[in-house]
This record gives sequence, structure tokens and C-alpha cells, in this order.
Amino acid sequence: MWEWLMTNGIWLLVAASVLLLLLLGRQWLHEVYVKLAPKQPLEVTGKKVRRIILIIGGTLLMIIAVAFAAVVASREGVPAAITPETVQKWFLEHGIFIIILLLVGVGLWQAIGNFLPPLVQRVMARPVKGQSKQEIKKRTDTLTAVFVGLGKIVLATIIVFMILSELNVPIGPIMAGFGVVGIAVGFGAQYLIRDLIAGIFILLENQYRVGDVAKVADVAGLVEEVNLRKTVLRDLDGIVHHVPNGEIRVASNYTRQYSRVNLNVRVAYKTNLDHATKVINRVGEELAKDEKWRQKIITTPQVLRVDNLGDSGIELKILGDVKPIEQWDIMGELRKRIKEAFDKEGIEIPWVYTGLSPGQSQTAHLLPCQACSHPNLPGSKFCSNCGANLQS
Repeated sequence: MWEWLMTNGIWLLVAASVLLLLLLGRQWLHEVYVKLAPKQPLEVTGKKVRRIILIIGGTLLMIIAVAFAAVVASREGVPAAITPETVQKWFLEHGIFIIILLLVGVGLWQAIGNFLPPLVQRVMARPVKGQSKQEIKKRTDTLTAVFVGLGKIVLATIIVFMILSELNVPIGPIMAGFGVVGIAVGFGAQYLIRDLIAGIFILLENQYRVGDVAKVADVAGLVEEVNLRKTVLRDLDGIVHHVPNGEIRVASNYTRQYSRVNLNVRVAYKTNLDHATKVINRVGEELAKDEKWRQKIITTPQVLRVDNLGDSGIELKILGDVKPIEQWDIMGELRKRIKEAFDKEGIEIPWVYTGLSPGQSQTAHLLPCQACSHPNLPGSKFCSNCGANLQS
């Protein structure tokens, strides 16, 4: 067993180090565990994932230590490696430097997590015209997550190769091995490269950030994660979608700088439109002055125009700018207040009514057009499809 370790110790050391690096990105392990045990509470899941990480991490550290000892023994010879004089000589020549490398690596690891976020905020997330503090924070958080993860991977790789070099392990064959593997999988990694390039442009162009509501690759939802390879969204049903960045052709951001109330309200044809407009505008002004809602509204929702002459009513277009991601709450409150105001003012919100007798079909009271056979509501003078006169 020991002879096998001395022969293959370097590969065992490299493999255990790579697995330890992958273990540091615990997010993927958390996602795997959630899929295996979806009914467990998040708090319980987090504790079990941390326990698993400690067990696996401790095992990998033990493997690294044994492989490290095997590599030293293979270089110095087993008899020489176990004598106090040889151990002391090796420690003075190599051990101190390796310990310094590890300490520097730990220090830089902490520095990346502590100093990179404010640096990213200063350099990459500079405010532009019309950008709020919340927008800056979203961009900073997104860029920080990407650059911190990337920086830690690069740092760990450099430290590992410097330690291997100090142990007189030839790095050339290892790099050549990686190169051969890279060529072998290169043809199958075209999509991965495309995803990485697309992810770089998404981040540089600030198309969307963590916390935005966006529609990418025909999937709409709250952006939970953005990295160089994929975008993770959670839709209104709570479903999590993983979208490769290379699949994104059009990205629609619903919460960039500001959002907009875009609402149509229908009133009956007999309604006085000036009166209805005044009531709606008054409701919008009251909402904009309300203590609970005024901080979320940028411009007061007001009637823009008559937007459509429909089959059963006239539609009035209401527009107003609000803080990002607040448009749905404000539109819900606006609908509620408009309904209450219309009830008080006697303004009718039309709806289609079809009376049915037992045995009658749902289309019994509809009036078919003689020209195009399109069914129309009773009392209609012209066809809503082709415009033909229904009275002739």
C-alpha cells in the first residue's frame, strides 16, 4: 500500500486538492441535497450540508496529508525520510516555505472576501445618470459574487502549483495532461465556452443583476444568481430555472432603474369619459400622497388616453413610473381603489352577460354576422370582426 502511495502520491494529492476546492463552493452541494430531500426545512438542510462538508473536508485533508508524506518519501527515500535529521533538513529547506505559502494563501483568501467587494463597487459599479443606490447595490452584489469566486479559484490553483514546484514535482507533465484533456473535451465544450463568453458580456453590459425581475430565454422570474455560465431565476410559482447564458438571445429587465404602471380600465359606453378620467386621476393622486405608497411612486399614475373601443366597453390607459419591482403591488392597490371610487360615483365597469335557459347553448343569444359568421353580442349594430352592418 505504501509503495503504491509513493508511486501515485502526486496524482492522489492533485485529485484530493481539486476535490477540496470544489467542496469550497458549497452551493452546488446544497442544491444536490435539496433535490434529494426536498421536504426538509431549509434550516435543517443547512445544518446537514455543513456537517457533510466537515466530514468530507476532513477526509480530504487526511488524504492530502498522507499523499504529501508519500511524495516526500518517494523523493528522499523511505529510510532517509523517517530520520529526525532528514525531517529537519527537509523542513528547513522546504517546509518553512510551504507553511509560508499556506499562510499567505489563507491571508489572501480572506482579503479577497473582505477587500474585493468595496473595490468592485468603486471600479465596476460606478453610478450612471438615473441609477439609484439600490441599482448600484444589485450590480455590486452580482459582480462581487462572480469575481470573489473566480479570484479564490485562481488563488488556490496558484498556491497548489507553487507547493508542487517546491516539492520538486515536475509541473510540466501535469500541465501537459491538462492540455491533452482540454483538447479531448474541447469539441464537446463549445457550448460551455459560448456560455462563458455570453456571461462576460451580461456582466459587463449590466443587463440584469441579482434581485432584478427579468425575462431571459422565454423564462420570467426573480434573478437569484448570475455567474459566467448560467442565470438562475425563480418564477411566481416558486420554480427555479437554470438558463445557460449561451441560450439567451433577448433579455428583458422589468426593474432597471424604474418600473412602470401600465393599466387599462374599462368603462361602459354610456359613461361620461371626462368624469371617469377625473375620478381615476383623483384616485392616482390620493395614492401618490398616501404615507404607505408615496415613497414607491415616482410619477403619479394618470389617464393617458382612450386606448380602445371594445365590444363591451371603452378602455382607458393609465401610466405612471414607480420604484423598481413595485409596479405589481401598486397596480393591485390602484385597481382596488378605482373599483371603490367607481362604485361611489356610479360609474359602470362593463362585463359580458349571457343568460342561459336549461338546454340552451352558450352561443344561443349571440348574433352571427351574415358576411363572416363571426358571433356578436346582442344589440350590436356592426360586426366586431369585419365591420359589416348587422341590422341589414
